[in-house]
Amino acid sequence: MPVKLEIYSDYVCPFCLLAKAPLEEALRGLEGVEVEWMPFELRPFPTPTLRPEDPYLPRVWQQSVYPMARELGVEIRLPTISPQPYTHLAFEGYQHAKSFGREVADAYNSRMLKAFFQENRDIGDIEILCELAEEVGAGEGFREALETRRYREAHQAALRHAGEIGVQSVPTFVMGNRGLAGVQSAEALRRFVRSD
Repeated sequence: MPVKLEIYSDYVCPFCLLAKAPLEEALRGLEGVEVEWMPFELRPFPTPTLRPEDPYLPRVWQQSVYPMARELGVEIRLPTISPQPYTHLAFEGYQHAKSFGREVADAYNSRMLKAFFQENRDIGDIEILCELAEEVGAGEGFREALETRRYREAHQAALRHAGEIGVQSVPTFVMGNRGLAGVQSAEALRRFVRSD
């Protein structure tokens, strides 16, 4: 019987992109682990989002993000979109992508992170979200789902669940009643998964 690994993330958190490479390495060759990406909005509407021209983001990127990215061999750059987008629509789009199966949902999740952190695309813009969803095979019905907010309640329920189990930062890895926060090495993730 497969074990479930939930990964709570936000599409505007660079550490969520950086966490993917060690995760993929940790899971390589492991059987019976079902991965599900879960939403966690760092700054839900109407909380103001961050601006790249303010001192905070450039400082964090120089001190933490860029050194970690170099170490992991991940291409990443501080997006110039200002203010940074809210991610609720992108996450509602993720709920739609899940209706096409896990593979499409995983591709959608990866595409959002890459679009923002490697291509400087505004993932708060419906037009861009529709284009990205089409690329990964989730385009059918996508625009209507976002415009009618069809998955708003499913997304809100996922956010409530994150709060109920105590998720406070991203990325956070959860298996059963155990959690592990922050970017982890492949070895640490493998130990975490195997100890369930």
